[in-house]
Amino acid sequence: MLKNNEEVVRMENENIITLLDDSGKEIDFEIVATLKIEDIEYAILSPVDENDEGVVIFKIIDSEGKEVLENVQDEKELNQVISAYEELFKEE
Repeated sequence: MLKNNEEVVRMENENIITLLDDSGKEIDFEIVATLKIEDIEYAILSPVDENDEGVVIFKIIDSEGKEVLENVQDEKELNQVISAYEELFKEE
């Protein structure tokens, strides 16, 4: 599990970011999509490692001028983001 309020460690290219897990291990993620819902921006990330499946969803918040990723704790909010993400792929 990734730390809450996780600051982006580094960006190797425009679509890959590295985050730290709870034990301090670096994990690379591809930014699959960013969505804005009701003035809140979200990032949909997929682990670059082939052994990891699925995506993780974070809120993008501004903390002292830096973009920080925050876990989405509310189930209703999470479902809203998932629905918007699925709609995005229906349009493509």
